[in-house]
Amino acid sequence: MRRFSPEYLRRTREGLWDRSTAALEPFSLPDRNRILDAGAGTGEFARVLAAESPADVVCLDADTGLLGVAREETGLNAVAGDATRPPIADGTFDLVTCQALLVNLPEPAAALRAFGGLSTDLVGAVEPDNSDVSVDSTVDSEANLERQVRAAYIEGVGTDVAMGSRLERLFRESGFGSVRSRRHYHRKVVESPYDRASLSAAARKASGAGLADHETELRRVLSADEYDALRSEWREMGRAVVDAMRAGTYRRVEVVPFDVVVGGVTDE
Repeated sequence: MRRFSPEYLRRTREGLWDRSTAALEPFSLPDRNRILDAGAGTGEFARVLAAESPADVVCLDADTGLLGVAREETGLNAVAGDATRPPIADGTFDLVTCQALLVNLPEPAAALRAFGGLSTDLVGAVEPDNSDVSVDSTVDSEANLERQVRAAYIEGVGTDVAMGSRLERLFRESGFGSVRSRRHYHRKVVESPYDRASLSAAARKASGAGLADHETELRRVLSADEYDALRSEWREMGRAVVDAMRAGTYRRVEVVPFDVVVGGVTDE
């Protein structure tokens, strides 16, 4: 399983449910008693689940460092363990769910099967479709470069980070009944006045650090010369972003689609 820093998780998940939680309606959160957030990371989704339901919410993650942040920042119970082999008794929860976990697992079906054992009622997942991300920017080169990087990353990452409609099929193939799916769009806008996170992201582009986060995956697809050329263009774009921010003219809109799927636990 791929690992992420707390900063990366906050940057990619911040504000995901701020505008609306309507897409979570199939989870029947007001009716839950016990919820497990598998692959909880630093607890962003667990915090939403706790706010939207009366349930006891438990965080599960294999990364004890991230789990410590989740425990400290949410005050929720936390359990260290692998999502495909959770150290929890079957039937402990009435909802087991995850956010941006299955796309990072080499065998997502194994996790879903484990979730089905842990839940007495529903299993849900919220997963990004990275093939359908759109970016609009006042810096002309940014959207095109991000498309290039995203395409190479999807090819080189080694897991299915662009599940889309395949997520619903994966639920059905894993034995869940009454499978339902809907799409939630996470719209992220960067515009003046710029907050600290936006300024930091621009600086990372200018230094090449943002691209380096995915260097391993990109080098699986790109030659050394292609990667170096891309890095040079990326840094040049980043410097243009920084200059536009200084002038107060930079604006960027990114829309990331998330597929929300829920299935009922059925008796064999």
